[in-house]
Amino acid sequence: MRQFWWGLILLLAAAMPAQAQPARRLVIIDDEGFGLAHAMLLDAPDVEVLGITTVTGNVWANRATAMALKGVERMGRTVPVMQGATYPLVNSEVLTQRWESLYGKLTWKGAWMRQWVEPTRQSTPPYYRADDPVDLPGGNPTTRPSPEIAANFLLRMVREHPGQVTIIAMGPLTNLALAQRLDPAFAGLAKELVYMGGSLNPRQVRDSVSASQFAREFLHSPRREFNARFDPEAASIVSRSPWRRITIIPADPSTATELTPALIARLRGVSPPAVAAWIAALEPGFPLWDEIAAGVWLDPTIVTAHDTAFVDYDTQFGPNYGDMLSWSAGYQPGIGEQRAEVIRTIDPARLEAMMLRLLARPAAR
Repeated sequence: MRQFWWGLILLLAAAMPAQAQPARRLVIIDDEGFGLAHAMLLDAPDVEVLGITTVTGNVWANRATAMALKGVERMGRTVPVMQGATYPLVNSEVLTQRWESLYGKLTWKGAWMRQWVEPTRQSTPPYYRADDPVDLPGGNPTTRPSPEIAANFLLRMVREHPGQVTIIAMGPLTNLALAQRLDPAFAGLAKELVYMGGSLNPRQVRDSVSASQFAREFLHSPRREFNARFDPEAASIVSRSPWRRITIIPADPSTATELTPALIARLRGVSPPAVAAWIAALEPGFPLWDEIAAGVWLDPTIVTAHDTAFVDYDTQFGPNYGDMLSWSAGYQPGIGEQRAEVIRTIDPARLEAMMLRLLARPAAR
């Protein structure tokens, strides 16, 4: 009998460490390429990235897919990459050109960008058509994307893990809108949505020329932001979908941040060789838009100010097309707008420290 009890105690003791380990946080990254935010999420020790879905935004979806595959390879990970929507639901390059002829020039147009309106420190990105072949600097990926369509992957994951999957969207919301239209249960099956998009009233607080150049976008159009403006109809559909929880990282906190040459050097210094070489080639001078979204989800204590609002986006083809709409509780129209936590400011120093800590993690393994 004594031997039996000792055996039972040892069995229970052996099982306790496995039970004591916290469950990994499940996440899908929906974005227009591969950047430092992806590296942060892939390196976070308590996070399992179920997959990366791509969408046209800053670049066309085929280029974004190649960038994501290459980034995953560079980090030595095995994560499925699914290509998503090539075009917005309604908006197009021709419609955008028409809009600009009526209402004024946009600062940034992503895949449709041909030149800056005025001189800027940032380089002019190369212009491609949607079906142009992809030839990435430094070589193309050796792996191939999953044949599954991004919207279908999103639907499959939330059904396989109901109430457990966080979706972090850092580009236009086209894939999420398509998934919601395919299956009205989609949003409610996810654990939460965190997205970078929209704008309330950004204030430039970073004392640099580069930050000034990006902050000027909001001087006369404080409610306009690229991700939402690229596909306003998708942003509106997603905003009126029944998510359990929504966290919005608008443009507001981004003007306090910048990918400076000094930060690039620090990140490069702590990263493994392949990642360090990639970081060294990053162009400085851009705000840390996506990195804020990843950082807020990974560690909400970096948030220094936030509001609660009901949010939608203007889908009328007029001067405010794509602009963010927001209301306090009780003032919203009541046509499906969802309550969201809106991040207004973050601590840039803590965000940078988190980036350094996470990117250094592989070297310590």
